Amino acid sequence: MALLILFGFVAGAATALSPCVLPVLPIALSAGATGGRRRPLGIVAGLAISFTFATVALVYVISALGLPDDLLRKLAIVVLIGFGLTLMVPPLAARVEAWISRFASRGGVAKGSGEGFWSGTVVGLSLGLVYAPCAGPILAGVITVSASQSFSSGRLAVALSYGLGSALVLYFLMLGGRRAIAPLAKRGAGLQIAMGGVMVVVALAMLGRYDIRFQNAIASDLPSFLVNPSKNLEDTASARTALTNLRGGGHGVGAEATGDAPETNTDGSLDLPVLGRAPEFIGNQRWFNTPGDRPLTLRQLRGRVVLVDFWTYSCINCIRTLPYLKAWDERYRKDGLTIVGVHTPEFPFEREAGNVEEAIETNGIRYPVAQDNEQQTWNAYGNQYWPAEYFIDARGKVRYVHFGEGEYGEKEKVIRALLADAGRRVGQPMAGAHGVEPSAGVTTPETYLGAARAERFTNSMLSPGLHDFSAPAGVPPNEFAYRGPWRIDLESATAAGGSLELNFGARRVFLVLGSPMHSRRVKVLLDGKPISAGAAGSDVHGGVVSVDSQRLYNLVDLPRVGQHVLRLEPEAGVTGYAFTFG
Repeated sequence: MALLILFGFVAGAATALSPCVLPVLPIALSAGATGGRRRPLGIVAGLAISFTFATVALVYVISALGLPDDLLRKLAIVVLIGFGLTLMVPPLAARVEAWISRFASRGGVAKGSGEGFWSGTVVGLSLGLVYAPCAGPILAGVITVSASQSFSSGRLAVALSYGLGSALVLYFLMLGGRRAIAPLAKRGAGLQIAMGGVMVVVALAMLGRYDIRFQNAIASDLPSFLVNPSKNLEDTASARTALTNLRGGGHGVGAEATGDAPETNTDGSLDLPVLGRAPEFIGNQRWFNTPGDRPLTLRQLRGRVVLVDFWTYSCINCIRTLPYLKAWDERYRKDGLTIVGVHTPEFPFEREAGNVEEAIETNGIRYPVAQDNEQQTWNAYGNQYWPAEYFIDARGKVRYVHFGEGEYGEKEKVIRALLADAGRRVGQPMAGAHGVEPSAGVTTPETYLGAARAERFTNSMLSPGLHDFSAPAGVPPNEFAYRGPWRIDLESATAAGGSLELNFGARRVFLVLGSPMHSRRVKVLLDGKPISAGAAGSDVHGGVVSVDSQRLYNLVDLPRVGQHVLRLEPEAGVTGYAFTFG
């Protein structure tokens, strides 16, 4: 945690030197150039406090209420305009200053004794809201950790260190500005009005997204370490290790397992060594498909063979394993098999119990499912994959582990071998389950739309924030391109009037989409033409996908694998998370 706090501090200082800080400078310089010597210190103190609140509390509130992702930016624009207009009207500025003085006095500071510290603090508190959209990727990654972690004092400390790093740099900038502006003190009223005008101009520029266009323009010509200094910190091995550890990554049977197919002994039996004692189910929020939705324990299941399946409902690889799991549950439950699905979410909306319950019902899952929002069971097993299956014998020992799809015949043989080892008679034939297999010859790997894990995008700059992407000349095979305005977050991208194009080599295309406010539409064009009629199981109807829930959508289902260009034109507010191909 100490390393993360240090990274937060350095990243905050780097952000204060980046183009993102331009909207803040007029306020900081004008406010710091007036008042007592302690006023700049008050400004940076207020900035650090309010910035910490804005980047922690407001992010969670906005996410919980399903409010637009760019709400903080809009609030920042409003604050900028308010400050600017106030400074441009001297009588109004005088009234505000008088109110601030009374506020400081009521706070226990004698009139005239604060030398501007408390009035500066009030300015800094408002300034933090304007500065919040500048939050760098490393801060957002630590604070939200893919928006799937609960709040803690450690994450608050990292946010505060980020704010302090930025505030320290701004403090020195204000001191320099004070010395530069001191000779102009006799013209203070005119300077104040001019600074107010600058603020309003900056706010209007932000409203027209010209600040974003400026960042995009310099991103094409400047080295990445100058455009986004904090990004280099994220790419260091130490930073990545610290961020991984923050997620609670532990050690367990999954961390040591290979996931290879089981070996066969000379007598034809399976070689199933003991890999360790199976960890208990811990830290689960809800249970489904159990009597009274009460929790299960491995101690209760002692004497039965247990298959623990880690999954999440928007994962296509997990979805394709469900027909086999359901078939094994139906065939072997009475013989002593218990399947337990551990639903560990990848995206924030998968944490909602209602969404999980709906997915269980939609997919016809009858075996028990535990909701593992905090990844405590996941970490206890040392798991790293979706899907992953852990086969536990009747004595509570893990005997076999498999990661990903496939090897269904071998896995069913493991079930039968463990049942026989437990003294259960399995005389009936294999379940003979069938499911949709991944297509051979797929050349496009899965990719995420958010800045944290996005790959193979042709856009010159892909970092958290609102961007207005220029249209590339063309999209090379197996690559992606944003066009127009998009709100990029760490784990997702929200349309703001732009489009998305990809040149894929596959038969099927899946995309995790969401629209928390209400149903919105995405126009789907394949090789320049709307998809007129979707195949069986496709979510495209008349060239349009209606995004009415947060889940995986089937966009393309072709007769065979081929190279095609897909263009998506979503309505504003539609959020995309990850592409998968089959």
